[in-house]
Amino acid sequence: MQTNSTDWRYTVMPAVFTWLKETETGALEIDLVATQKYAADILRVEGKAGTRMGGLVGSGTLGENSYLSAEQRLSLLSALSEVAKEFNVPLISGAAAETKEALATIVKELATVGVDTVMVMPPKTQEAPSDDEMYAYYALAADAAREAGVTIMPYNNPDAAGYHALSTDILRKLAALPEVTALKISTTDVSVIETLMLENKDAKILAGVDTVTVHAGLAGACGGITGVGCIFPKASVTMQEYVSDGNWAEANKISQAMNSISYLDAQPLLLEYLKFAFGIHHNDEQGGLRTLGKKLTAAQIDDVRARYQLAKERLEALGLAE
Repeated sequence: MQTNSTDWRYTVMPAVFTWLKETETGALEIDLVATQKYAADILRVEGKAGTRMGGLVGSGTLGENSYLSAEQRLSLLSALSEVAKEFNVPLISGAAAETKEALATIVKELATVGVDTVMVMPPKTQEAPSDDEMYAYYALAADAAREAGVTIMPYNNPDAAGYHALSTDILRKLAALPEVTALKISTTDVSVIETLMLENKDAKILAGVDTVTVHAGLAGACGGITGVGCIFPKASVTMQEYVSDGNWAEANKISQAMNSISYLDAQPLLLEYLKFAFGIHHNDEQGGLRTLGKKLTAAQIDDVRARYQLAKERLEALGLAE
């Protein structure tokens, strides 16, 4: 299968959920078959102009990933690699570590199971590293990526994730590394994107928060990574089509229609919220509530259900609810 994109960075890509199932003992384990199926279903969906998602993001650094063993994670990514190959799209995954040496090891491990680009979070340390230490952390990851034949994507997420922020100065220097294929900016402050684009019009920046997809595009982002797009892929792909064409009015209609649920993508429990909404969408609420992370309260469940329903009704009016 082929996508309609000549460069995956100019598309939107789904950060797919890891589906879980209960064993006979009641423990949770990864349902590889279901995870593959849902990922493939998302990649099949076309926007109004006929394009599809241009990449597949699995096992990111937020949510349940931190609860998986290295063996589980590599098994999951190996399964998702099969889907990515079927659709001829790159497989993207995340990495974070306390030290640059540990990070370099993770990058090489991910390459062995078919990951093409590694989203690299800042180091998981209590104290914020100096700019020199931060650059060295990413530079060693770039060296490891080159040796393994993959690329990296520095990932700035200082809001919902709570990781150390990457300064615009560091982001500018990292963008110049040959192994850096793009920067992922997950913040509602899109002025960061605008500043970087003013200094380097050739920079490739992916937006990582669904609430600001249109605004990030206006600021210069060429594509994005979406959570809400796993639930409403036709809407997400169509919105990116409009953003890419500079049709801001039509793109904004879709953004407004998804507003109630996109809000969840900018919250600390985004994985748990959006996974449950995904379960509702596929008539599998119980599956959507299976998580290795935080358990949702009754109030949170009711809130997500209401936000999902409102977004669905608005998107149905636009013919984009599938």
